[in-house]
Amino acid sequence: MVTFICSLLLLFAGYAVYSKVIEKVFVVNDSRQTPAYTKQDGLDYVPMSWWKGWLIQLLNIAGLGPIFGAVAGALYGPVAFLWIVFGCIFAGAVHDYFSGMLSLKHGGAQFPTLVGKYMGEFVRKSVNIVSIVLMLLVAAAFTAGPAQLISSISPLSFGLCLVLIFGYFLLAAILPINQIIGRIYPIFGAILIIMAVAIAAALVLGSKQIPNLTFANLHPGELPIWPLLMVTISCGAISGFHCTQSPIVSRTMKKETEGRKIFYGAMIAEGVIALIWAAAGMTFFGGTGGLQGALAAGGPAGVVNEISTSLLGTFGGILAILGVIILPITTGDTALRSARMIATESLSKWFNPEKKWVVAVITVGLGAPVFYLSTIDYSFLWRYVGGTNQIVATVMLWTAASFLMREGKAHFIAGIPALFMTAVVCTYWLYAPEGLSLDYTLSVVVGLLATLAAAIQYARKILYYRQQAPILLER
Repeated sequence: MVTFICSLLLLFAGYAVYSKVIEKVFVVNDSRQTPAYTKQDGLDYVPMSWWKGWLIQLLNIAGLGPIFGAVAGALYGPVAFLWIVFGCIFAGAVHDYFSGMLSLKHGGAQFPTLVGKYMGEFVRKSVNIVSIVLMLLVAAAFTAGPAQLISSISPLSFGLCLVLIFGYFLLAAILPINQIIGRIYPIFGAILIIMAVAIAAALVLGSKQIPNLTFANLHPGELPIWPLLMVTISCGAISGFHCTQSPIVSRTMKKETEGRKIFYGAMIAEGVIALIWAAAGMTFFGGTGGLQGALAAGGPAGVVNEISTSLLGTFGGILAILGVIILPITTGDTALRSARMIATESLSKWFNPEKKWVVAVITVGLGAPVFYLSTIDYSFLWRYVGGTNQIVATVMLWTAASFLMREGKAHFIAGIPALFMTAVVCTYWLYAPEGLSLDYTLSVVVGLLATLAAAIQYARKILYYRQQAPILLER
């Protein structure tokens, strides 16, 4: 298990070293009052302790993402470890830090507002729609999954379970953040962490060998790694959903130095969870062939349940059931809350966002399509979540790079990951069945050409801001 252990150590080292580099580039100042105090409203802007903010951020961005996605990504073999580690340190955690800290810098602004400021109004309007669609898809997907499981282990019907979960979503999206989310998320966070640590301990102390990365298993054969691995494992490496969640916590922070622990730290924690479950997936079933059969028979939920019950006994079975029910709900509720916040901010010219009836009407209006979508095929929803998710991640990285260029700072820390993700999303949507479904080689060539065009535009912007540097400094 050398590859697994080294991967864990690299993630911890990434937080200890690279997070400080990112913080130094951004420049924090604790003498500035945060929006939690300057805009305190008792609903979204509420000062909270950093550890509670970290747990909320972890549950918001994690849920079942780093479990189900990592288990599916384990089909690619140990190469998945590389993507989780380097994607998390250099792309995902950077993405999450800048999305949270730029929101903090601009008064708790939502992701589309940040995009508009640094990428232009046209991109903002486009991202506004894409972001809300992504939130609704995620909320719907994470309503259907737990509803199906609850109905299968209880006398409650699937329809009634949907209604109960949906009712909770509405309450969590409307009520002040410290009344529901702030109180129950620490408990749910503990379940997520205990579940991952227990599985990791069972793997390390057990008799089964976690496979190492070698030249022989570097490529899984019939599965094209590029770009499918980067979309299959998003939570745990880089996920655009995170930048829509970060403003929820940025509005509760007491000081700027908490950002490194909350945003970068939560992403590293999610990477650790993804790494553990990827290792469990490729180890427990004796290889990718066995895992593929288990996924076909019981889906990700069945795989998680079998691993947990076999490795941890009754305790593991209880944890698995709680996890598969609770964790998606903790992602779905904040997805709907984020959609409400984005829509409210967009409609603030016409409606007063401080009016409770406005918040309630917008939330219910957004909730209606969520409820409908939760009744259709889950796999259909999830295919579109993955590709849309990585588009949003790419736009956020370009937004961070644009901010750093304007400030005359080390923009490459966001620009290089942005170019990489541009290649991922362009190739994916050309090749994927839900996209244009083109030939694989053609998709790769056209995707790389599109990335080259983005790189040329990036170079032009670098030259432009270097020429403008004296004027900007004078201003």
